[in-house]
Amino acid sequence: MAVQSIESRAEVREQALPGYAVAAIREDGQWRCSRMSADALVDLDTAITELRELRSTGAVLGLLDVDDEFFVLLRPTPGGISLMVSDAVAALDYDVAADVLDLLRLELPPEDEALDAPPWPEGDLAILADLGLPADELEVLAGEVELYPDEQLAAIGRRCGFADALAEVVDAR
Repeated sequence: MAVQSIESRAEVREQALPGYAVAAIREDGQWRCSRMSADALVDLDTAITELRELRSTGAVLGLLDVDDEFFVLLRPTPGGISLMVSDAVAALDYDVAADVLDLLRLELPPEDEALDAPPWPEGDLAILADLGLPADELEVLAGEVELYPDEQLAAIGRRCGFADALAEVVDAR
């Protein structure tokens, strides 16, 4: 059984995508960010597990910039995990986005409707409301077609107060 697990991890690494996965942790009023594994960009379970292992008395948030195409926000909660994907249409091409929709119990968007559709955010749009970014503003930010996902995540960091810590981790890669 251990052999299967090692093989599964190797398959995930082979599918690695450009982008980044970062955990933002707030404790005692201070934010710090740390890099998550590259596997988190292709395997939602890996991202969730890594965030849950951080155990903090404050906020813990996962930010995934997947292939410069879309972003995913993850936040562990006592009852599970809150999730938001900036563009549900990405689920047609990316397993991690499809996994988000699956956990949210949402259907994949029909391919014919998705072809020329604007970004279609799905999930808990209020995921950051208690950190300073209301749901309606997050929805508008996710729909900004002129911004790349890393720029959208940087804007989220500015609004929530962890922009410098995020930039430090992202720029160090």
